[in-house]
Amino acid sequence: MRLIHLLISCSLLFSSVSLCGNERTAAQSLDPKPVMSPSDKATNLLNERQELFHRMEALYGIPWTYLAAIDQYERTIKKKRKGEPPSKRLTAITIPPAVWSGYLNPEEDDTDESSITFFGGMGVDGSGDGLADQHNDIDVLTAMIRFLSDFGYTREDFRIGVWTYYRRDRAVKTIDQFVNVYEKYQTLALNRHAFPIPKRYNYSYRSTWGEARGWGGRRIHEGTDIFADYGTPVLATCYGVVEAVGWNRYGGWRIGIRDMDNIYHYFAHLSSFRKGLRVGEIVEPGQVIGYVGSSGYGKPGTSGKFPPHLHYGMYKDTGSAEWAFDPFPHLKRWEREMRRKKK
Repeated sequence: MRLIHLLISCSLLFSSVSLCGNERTAAQSLDPKPVMSPSDKATNLLNERQELFHRMEALYGIPWTYLAAIDQYERTIKKKRKGEPPSKRLTAITIPPAVWSGYLNPEEDDTDESSITFFGGMGVDGSGDGLADQHNDIDVLTAMIRFLSDFGYTREDFRIGVWTYYRRDRAVKTIDQFVNVYEKYQTLALNRHAFPIPKRYNYSYRSTWGEARGWGGRRIHEGTDIFADYGTPVLATCYGVVEAVGWNRYGGWRIGIRDMDNIYHYFAHLSSFRKGLRVGEIVEPGQVIGYVGSSGYGKPGTSGKFPPHLHYGMYKDTGSAEWAFDPFPHLKRWEREMRRKKK
């Protein structure tokens, strides 16, 4: 009898432990997983991408900023088709199928490296899985690195390689500028923006996109006019590189900055520039670049033909052309962000 009582007690004890364990497991399964905000997800993706570029630099010796610049350029010229699912890849570099597999290769999605090599394609198996997959980030980056390394490892060699691949001077210039910015800040997280007029100054604006303009011939207004007093500071709205400083007969004293999304920001009708501002300079959001004026509509020095204001325009490079789009929604968003900040 004692033995029976002992066995029953042990059985109850083990059952109790098992139930407690099951309860803990059930409770843990009911705990909600932390939900990441869109900004946190974007930051994580940037960190993963940058880490990948660093790994490729360690393997092949090519600066990570070169890969990041080419990736960012490709990211900015891609057109997303309606209904197209989001890409599962971490990088955006896309080598055309005919270039990857070889122009005479009957299989555009060929993954056999020996076959691809026979037809003169770029594709390689960089990940070591036995497939030269044009949808695999490691394979694509390895193929691009090998292509560029054929030209050498100096900065000029890199420019020559980029031109040979894209056959477009604008692509070489933009990618080279991206490299400069990445080298300065050592991060991919460069998507912050600023409103072009400081918060403490008086200004007013409305949507003026598409309105008629008569001086210099019939044309439409490609931007937003922000009215402010003479001498009001004008701020850079983005991280980017100064591409133009000087006179334009329409815009007067003007500044052009290309940002990290391959968008050209146009600041016109200025009274003057910030001292020392030069073409090729790297700027960041909120940095003073010039001052409001009323210059333009004539030869250099013409001023006073209209009230003082900043003409602000935005132009997108598509990889084959550049077109203007309405900056007003962006200005409103940047203004809201500016006003939310503490004084």
